[in-house]
Amino acid sequence: MALFNACMSYDSTICYHPQKKMVALVSRTGRHLQRYRKGLRQVVGCIPYKFNKVIEQTVSAINEEDLQVLLISSQKGKGMLFPKGGWETDESIIEAASRETLEEAGVIGTVECELGKWNFKSKSHDTYYEGYMFPLRVQEQLDIWPEKNVRERVWMSVPEARKICQHWWMKEALDRLVHRLTSQQQQQDEENIARTCSLC
Repeated sequence: MALFNACMSYDSTICYHPQKKMVALVSRTGRHLQRYRKGLRQVVGCIPYKFNKVIEQTVSAINEEDLQVLLISSQKGKGMLFPKGGWETDESIIEAASRETLEEAGVIGTVECELGKWNFKSKSHDTYYEGYMFPLRVQEQLDIWPEKNVRERVWMSVPEARKICQHWWMKEALDRLVHRLTSQQQQQDEENIARTCSLC
């Protein structure tokens, strides 16, 4: 991913070392750059995913069983969730999504089209949030990452993730991702069949 080929332009403390499968970085802290909109703190998250097998363009429709998603443990040790965190004023929403996923889950990949926006209230703080979720197709999993010592990361099936993920809005985002991926493959299959038939 080009964004991580060298030190990121939006934060000079981040530098990825592909030969070592590690990143030299301390997670961002503090709220002085935090974005708010209409009183809602803006947060951004990703659903890191991969396929269980090589998906060829000619195969039949992708099923839910073909996917694995990556969840992380909460820093407070209560439950599992997808990577997410504050969207700051000195970065784009895509940069924020990539950064949070790298910091918390230690994976790098391609951030795809937004899955949606949700408003929710924190269970632990009397704060309202506006959360955006994106899919991130994982290209590399790092051995060392900023929050390695404070979080666990676990690849699991979609049904397992639905059951374990602690946030309702993240579960909705997961359902949208599954629908998108399976619908895209179904549409592609139909186009391939139509193209084949036109040659008969």
